[in-house]
Amino acid sequence: MADNEGFRNDWATKDFYQVLGVAKDASAADIKKAYRKLARENHPDSNPGNDAKHEKFKAVAEAYDVVGDEAKRAKYDEFRSLQARGGFGPGMGGGGFGGGGGGFNLDDLLRDRGAAGGGLGDMFGDLFGGGQRGRSQQARARRGADVESTATIGFTDALDGVTVSLRLTSDSACPTCHGTGGKPGTRPHVCPECDGAGFVVAGTGGAFSINETCPSCGGRQLVYDEACPTCHGSGRGTSSRTIQARIPAGVKDGAKIRLKGKGGAGENGGPPGDLFVTVKVTPHRLFGRKGDNLTLDVPVSFDEAALGGEVKIPTLGGAPVTLKLPAGTPNGRTFRVRGKGAARRDGTKGDLLATIEVQVPATLDPTAKEALEAYRAAMAGKPLRSGLFEA
Repeated sequence: MADNEGFRNDWATKDFYQVLGVAKDASAADIKKAYRKLARENHPDSNPGNDAKHEKFKAVAEAYDVVGDEAKRAKYDEFRSLQARGGFGPGMGGGGFGGGGGGFNLDDLLRDRGAAGGGLGDMFGDLFGGGQRGRSQQARARRGADVESTATIGFTDALDGVTVSLRLTSDSACPTCHGTGGKPGTRPHVCPECDGAGFVVAGTGGAFSINETCPSCGGRQLVYDEACPTCHGSGRGTSSRTIQARIPAGVKDGAKIRLKGKGGAGENGGPPGDLFVTVKVTPHRLFGRKGDNLTLDVPVSFDEAALGGEVKIPTLGGAPVTLKLPAGTPNGRTFRVRGKGAARRDGTKGDLLATIEVQVPATLDPTAKEALEAYRAAMAGKPLRSGLFEA
């Protein structure tokens, strides 16, 4: 009866719905939404050194572990209902149920009632992992691990999209024991440490407890007479494979792409994990990128900028275009060429931003020098820097 007494003291007085801030009749979706919100707000990683937030996170996780599970929630509600109709008397052992003088012995309720089952002992066992009913003797399915990789592609490939080959090494089921952890031909047994639950209960130093993967069976629920000689009982190994990954058009440098189901293999029929590919884009000799727009620096001469003219510039993967420079175009002015940029998700394209860079010649031939000296003489009465000295 000690386990059930602990249950009454530790769990029976807790209102998990109040902890999550939802009504008792809240839908599963509302409960999940409330849990996620509170977990994000109180997660220890986001609140270092905040003990109050840490304790709140534990309470929220504990509450969701029960009312977030359909079967556990039903049994929890049943227990709360019984408690509301009279409660469990002190001691819970030989005392009457509900505190009435003509009550009945709670021991009868807590005792497993043989083949018929259905007592509160079953309810406690199923809800908190203490009973044999509802426990699977087969190892539970486990999702495969997520895998990360890096793909380096060219600037043009990033704009147009490309398919790349990736060589992956990932965690997988051991090829000798196929993930069981046992030597082929040996018999499996229910793990004695977790009693086949796949997890053990660990205290946190306070009133709360958390479930941890069983260290003996690794969560597989079963152990074998002899461990697998290849994986030494872990059930896991590594595998190498090559896959084709599609990098979408318009991807940016540093972007992370998720390929669902391309990660590590699952265990015991579980789904595979996902592959996350970080994209590295090599720079282009001429073009740069700013969001969905491409950038290009265009060198022009002083006379082209001063007198105006037409300047032909390249586009990436297309025919050249001509910029019409108005007379007096300043250094650093940017012209926009529509539709010559990077591809967007909706199928449209960004623009090409061409920035003028006026070039100053390092040397001059006699004719050019004479012409510039004549220009200087013509502009002598119009000093450019007079405004620098105005009060």
